Order: sequence, then C-alpha cells, then structure tokens
Amino acid sequence: MKKDIHPTYHQSTLRCHCGSEFVSGSTKESISVEICSRCHPFYTGKQKLVDSAGRIERFLKKYEKHTAAESAEKNT
Repeated sequence: MKKDIHPTYHQSTLRCHCGSEFVSGSTKESISVEICSRCHPFYTGKQKLVDSAGRIERFLKKYEKHTAAESAEKNT
C-alpha cells in the first residue's frame, strides 16, 4: 500500500436524535444520525399498521364504476 494517501481512522462517537450514543470506527470523529436501532420501529416492535383494507375497498369502488361503464358500452 502507498503511504500517506489513506484517511486517518478514528474511534467515532455516533449520536442519535433519540439521545443514544455509541462508539464505532470511522474517518469522522463524531457522527449524528436521525434513527438508530434503539428507536427504529423494526427493532422496537412499535410498527405502524397501515389500513390497507380501506385502501383496497376504495380502489375496488373506483374500479366498479369503470367496469360498469365498459359493460354498459358493450351491451349497446
């Protein structure tokens, strides 16, 4: 390897917006992140459930109007 071309490697402090901090290695001395494993919904188990049934019903309602208009055109 060539000398003096690689960045310096530090023990970095990573800070999350939720307040947790942990130490890791990086070329930066301190890093600020928006979300970490302590506050991410996947890891905490507090996931939001999307009302997909309501969305599907709305889509089918719109699609019924479209199919009804097509079938009326075919019958005439």
